[in-house]
Amino acid sequence: MFKYSYDALVYASEPIETSIRRVARFGYDAIELVGEPAHHDVAEVRRLCDAEGIAVSSICSIFVGAERDLVALDPEMRRKGIDYAKSVVDFAAEVGAPTINLAPSPVGKLAPAGSRQQEWDLALESLAEIADYGAKAGIRTCLEPWNRYETYFINRLDQALGLAAAVGHDNLGVMGDSFHMNIEDIDVAGNYRLAADRLFHVHFADSQRAAPGRGHIDFAPLVQALIEIDYQGYIAFELLPAAADPFATLRSGGGEEFLDAYTELAIKTIKAVEAEVRK
Repeated sequence: MFKYSYDALVYASEPIETSIRRVARFGYDAIELVGEPAHHDVAEVRRLCDAEGIAVSSICSIFVGAERDLVALDPEMRRKGIDYAKSVVDFAAEVGAPTINLAPSPVGKLAPAGSRQQEWDLALESLAEIADYGAKAGIRTCLEPWNRYETYFINRLDQALGLAAAVGHDNLGVMGDSFHMNIEDIDVAGNYRLAADRLFHVHFADSQRAAPGRGHIDFAPLVQALIEIDYQGYIAFELLPAAADPFATLRSGGGEEFLDAYTELAIKTIKAVEAEVRK
């Protein structure tokens, strides 16, 4: 059976104690933490997770803004992005998470600042340093492709695989988010199979980023593909309101269904799919 996690990103600014207790109450194996190390008390996170009997599956890096750009032409800005990623690796090690996920270029950067080859070479250099640092800490790094409306750099899982292969570190793999993939990837299940043992992490969300069962994605073929490749990572749900600024919606009190209702629905829906596929 798969291991299930929930990305605390959707819980916006509520206390982490509330988030950890919620995912434990609905039967999750773990929680995915937001990659802002300074916002967390590591000892408290570990205490709460131990008390609730759940793990930390992963850290969701927050690549937003010019200071978190691994392909920035300015060496000083690129160094800031690399150092941020290293801080997330340290955070993962401290809370016992095996995996971090990141994107080479920040969300909202929709056009290159240099040539494609120049930025590709910078990505290789930055990711090699991060992967090497992660390997020493026992932490795996996943490249996450985002859809074209969030980034220009890599948008499909096969592109992420090509970048990871070019870096050539065993602990650098990819992750596939069903929301982004339903926009960009022709064959989501097929690309899971293509990634095989390089698929370190998975995010599930339905076609409009709501809980599975609220959109039009058929998750059975995706689950079948994960079973066929003997996927050993977590299925983590990253759900967000359908808004230009989903976090503003959450902070203003909107999207209440993304708390208890969708946390419960997501795991119930995919566990039912998994049980049916495994028959």
